[in-house]
Amino acid sequence: MINYIIRRAGYMFVTLVMVTIIAFVIIELPPGSYLEYRIQALRNQGSNLSQDQIRGLEERYGVNDPVYVKFWKWVSGFPKGDFGWSFNYEMPVAELIWARLGFTLLIAMSSFLFSWIVSILIGVYSATHRFTIPDYAITVLQFIGLSVPGFLLALVLLVFAQQMLGMDVGGLFSLEYRDAPWNWAKFVNLLEHLWIPIIVVGASSTAWLSRVMRSNLLDVLNMQYVQTARAKGLLEKRVIWKHAVRNAMHPLVMVLGMSLPGFISGQTVIERVLNLPTTGPMLFNALQQQDMYLAGTFMMFLALLLLVGNLLADILLAWVDPRIQYE
Repeated sequence: MINYIIRRAGYMFVTLVMVTIIAFVIIELPPGSYLEYRIQALRNQGSNLSQDQIRGLEERYGVNDPVYVKFWKWVSGFPKGDFGWSFNYEMPVAELIWARLGFTLLIAMSSFLFSWIVSILIGVYSATHRFTIPDYAITVLQFIGLSVPGFLLALVLLVFAQQMLGMDVGGLFSLEYRDAPWNWAKFVNLLEHLWIPIIVVGASSTAWLSRVMRSNLLDVLNMQYVQTARAKGLLEKRVIWKHAVRNAMHPLVMVLGMSLPGFISGQTVIERVLNLPTTGPMLFNALQQQDMYLAGTFMMFLALLLLVGNLLADILLAWVDPRIQYE
């Protein structure tokens, strides 16, 4: 296993270098630059820029530099943790990402744990109580969760929380706590606002994962080794949870490797509706405004998380199923 991880780490490094180059080139391919977006925004505000001012902005943002010069300016700071300068926000990219990454990971990890725990429990119950009224009710709720758009569910929960519960909705904090220093009251206020994004972000994945869990568990329960375990007199709960569920989780583990990039990209539309201080809307704005260093850094982190997620999924599969060997 150690040799396998070392080999995969080498492949990951080469892949990450290639993805970084390709992502930067793709960001540079569309016509125009951030400078044109900036000039148009200033003109819309009534500012009439002279040619000298435009040339000064061109030198400041380096828009006329060759692509390889821009790329080197960006990657040369990586060893020092410097990911370049955001043209739009006019501050270092690293500070921008770290400022929002904490809340992004909090929401992503919370919704991930919520969806996995609920999906496994619902999937196991539905598979072991097939063709019962609760199974039919769960199936209906699963299809509703798959079909209802996330932004619509977010709006419904916002209205419900405001009208029925009298809560201050939108964002992760009430107005009086948004700029306040951290204390116990602010932490409690965060928890009061956190349940809405967790449910909204995790709803569709919960519905899908629970369907997958139910389907796979039904197949596993019909296998011979499960019948043999029952014939030996083992308790039904032990047969299901120790023998059947563990092997039925293979597709869920494989999905885990693909879901890590979502921790950074997030659910952009949902985050805009809920006014969340996360990285999803920032990534969308960076791509839209051709803020190349910010957008390129996001692309690099997404690729890195995808590679790490696939490696973790392979290791977890070997732990779940000892029959899998990588040597």
